[in-house]
Amino acid sequence: MRKKLQDYLPPILLKTYEFPLLCETEQPEIDRLHDAADAVLDAQFLSTAGEYAIQRYEKIFGVVPQDTDTLDERRFKVLTRINTQLPFSVRRLRQQLATLCGENGYKLEVGGGKYTLSVKVALTAKRNQQAVEELLADIVPANMVCTTSLLYNTWEQIKKLTWGELKKLTWREIKEEVLPDGAEDT
Repeated sequence: MRKKLQDYLPPILLKTYEFPLLCETEQPEIDRLHDAADAVLDAQFLSTAGEYAIQRYEKIFGVVPQDTDTLDERRFKVLTRINTQLPFSVRRLRQQLATLCGENGYKLEVGGGKYTLSVKVALTAKRNQQAVEELLADIVPANMVCTTSLLYNTWEQIKKLTWGELKKLTWREIKEEVLPDGAEDT
């Protein structure tokens, strides 16, 4: 809790008419100054950056957000651009995907002899699939064929639900949405 300007005055001045009134008048300006200072500090770190700071990062890195993107999704796209580093290695790609999608938020398959790379994004991070595609386009060598897809629910995940729970869902929801009650294992 921030202190008010009146808290800094000696008790003798609080008994006057002018000083408490002056403090009350100046308090909103001081509060705005504190908020602006906090916003500047938050903007230094991507995880705490606000709307304005994310807008600036997007401009710097050439990220064009979609109208439906949330602030967290926009952070994810900026983080994707920041983490794009060459040269390409599978170990580095695994690190970047783990940072962006979570340790269990993806499945990576490399076909070394056929020069193929397949990334399956977990349903919990499916809104980030396009950002993962952009990351792959930026860092994977041009002679490799890259594919991305969603890591759909499997029977192992679905069988944890009761038939009553499944009746409430459509086939598409059973296949492509995060299952209720944590039944999904990514």
